[in-house]
Order: sequence, then C-alpha cells, then structure tokens
Amino acid sequence: MNTGRDHRIDFFRGLALIFIFWDHIPQNVLGLITPRNVGFSDAAEIFVFLAGYASVLAYGRVMQRDGYLVGCLRVLRRAWVLYVAHIFLLAVLMGIVFTANDHIETRNISQEMGLDYFLANPQQALIDELLLRFKPNLMDPLPLYIVLLLSLPVVLPLLLRRVDVAVGLSLLLYVLVQAFGWNFNGLPPDGKWYFNPLAWQVIFVLGGAAAVMAQREPTTTQAQRRRGALFFVSMAYLAVCALVALSWKWQPLHDALVPESVAQLIYPISKTDLSPVRLLHFMALAYCVPLLLARGPWLQTWPAQQLCRMGRYSLEVFCLGVLLAPLADFTNSLNGDTLAASLFTALLGVVLMALLALWLDFNKRLNAPQKAPAAAAPLTVTPT
Repeated sequence: MNTGRDHRIDFFRGLALIFIFWDHIPQNVLGLITPRNVGFSDAAEIFVFLAGYASVLAYGRVMQRDGYLVGCLRVLRRAWVLYVAHIFLLAVLMGIVFTANDHIETRNISQEMGLDYFLANPQQALIDELLLRFKPNLMDPLPLYIVLLLSLPVVLPLLLRRVDVAVGLSLLLYVLVQAFGWNFNGLPPDGKWYFNPLAWQVIFVLGGAAAVMAQREPTTTQAQRRRGALFFVSMAYLAVCALVALSWKWQPLHDALVPESVAQLIYPISKTDLSPVRLLHFMALAYCVPLLLARGPWLQTWPAQQLCRMGRYSLEVFCLGVLLAPLADFTNSLNGDTLAASLFTALLGVVLMALLALWLDFNKRLNAPQKAPAAAAPLTVTPT
C-alpha cells in the first residue's frame, strides 16, 4: 500500500493557484497560457479536484484514528475557518475596490466587481454575505469549497467503504442537475450560484475517489493494459478539445472544425453547471497528467519546491491572490494597460504569493516542537 506523500498534489495545487490569479486579471498576457485556452476546463476544476483529494486523505485518517465524531468536528472547524476567511476577504476586497473606484475615472470598478448590490442595499447585502448569497466577482470559489467540505461527513464514510457506490451516486446527482437545472438560490440578475455545488460536487468526489484508489495495491497486468487504452483515448480527446479551444480565436478554423450540428450539441459549455464536455475534458486531463509526470527528481528542483510550498498553504495563498488580482488590474489600468505593466504585475503577484508561502512555512517550522516527525498513518480502505 502506498503511504508516502505524493508531492505532485501540492505541486499542481500551487500551479492552479497561479493560473487562477492570472485568469482573474483582465487582459493579462500570461493568462493566455493557462489551461482554459487549450481546453474546455480550467484551473477551477484542478483546485476543486485536489481539494477533494487532500480532504479525503486528511480527514479519512482522522476518522479512522480518532473516530467519526472527532473527524466531523475537525471538518466543521475547517469549514468555520474557511467561512471566516471568506467574510474577512470580502471586506478587504470591497475596501480595495471602493478605493480604486475613486482613482480610476474611466471605469466603474464597483459595477465590474459586482458590488452595486452592496451600494444599493447595504443592510440586506450584509445579511446575504453572512448567508453566502452575496458573492461579488472573484469570491465564488470559497463558498463552493465550504459547501463541499460540509458534505464530507456524509461522503467520506461511503468513499472509504464503497468507492464505486459513492462515485455512482455523485454522478447520478450530476446527471439530475443537468436534466432539471437544480442549483442553490443566489442574488439577481442570475438568481443562482455561479459555481453550482450540486454539479461541482462530482469533481470533489472524484478527487476523493482518486485519493482512495491511490492507497490500494498496484493494479494487475490486465488492468494496466486497459489503462494504456484509456490513456490513448483520453489523449485523443484532449487533442480535439485543444484544437476546438484554439479555434475560438479564429472563426474560419472554428467553422471548419465544428459543424453546426456539433456546435448545437456541445454549446454552451457551461461553467456554472459543469457541462458534460467540460467534465470529460478535466477527467481526461486528470487521468493523463499523473501518468505523464510520474514522481521523480523533477519534484526536487527549485521551481517545483516553490510551487509545492504554495500548494501546502493553498487557503492563504488563494486569499492573497484574490486581493492581488484587482490590484494588478487597477495598476495596469493606471499605466495604460501596456504589455510591460501586464507582465510586471502578473509576475510580481506570483512572487508575493510565493513569499507568503515561504513565510508561513518558516513560521510553522519556528513554532513546531523539536521532535522527530512521525510517519503518516496509511488510509485504510475497504476493497470494492
């Protein structure tokens, strides 16, 4: 059974944080190299999938070691930390936006960030903020994560005992959402959550299922052959998705690649309800990348270690990225949205995020008791 820590999880989580930051800066040149430009899914799926993976590993061990009740309390405590972080982050973000709005006369920053509702209904907006209903731009991921984490006491025991049943029920709920349009109630104009938790739960559960499967014994030769065939099919689908995504920037190529009958079938590729072609794209990506990037010396290189450190402190780094993205946008606007300004702010933001992770890691080591680290207990799963 594999009991070692897979540092690729931290690496890809840190990489996803950078991609999310770049994607949140309008007209950012480095945003052209993020996953959303070469496929149907983007860094949001990576972040939610790895959140499910890490949550099952962490709280699964707690429940097995200390009992179900203690595990639930730990989950609730983490959800409370996320909730407080969301409220605090929103307050700071509004302060930044309102300050910038007074200095940038060519744009209505408050309207762009979705804060007009707060200005028109401050008292009700505060209530909706506490109920996770008021979510301006950039603030959607944390409420989604809170809801998914609160589902863990129900999902986790089933994942540990019957991973096939857990994934099957999750997929069934996803299909029902696609069929009936279920979603959480939100504020106008859409009246629903931008990240529909009832649809995005499938990414979270698949991440947890991947964590459970990673703890099992190596697969047989026959299973490895099936894996090779699935890898080929997945890579072919990723290549087709990349061509389609790249054709969005050149209409003649898009018309040649995507006939009208196919376009009616796949469009719109909804991010809110996690469109099926979007889900399939991410599943193919999540299947192929670990096979292409096996554990090895590359994880010990300096850039990989910085990304791994950012991934280990994902909440703090994500919150900083949410605040840095509008600051970068405002700075670019004040400097005429030049290429130099765009590159400078995008790279400076990554440096600041890496420095925050470095400080948090140093502070943790400084306060840690001086004793030999204990090996993490393996996660016990019931064979299906």
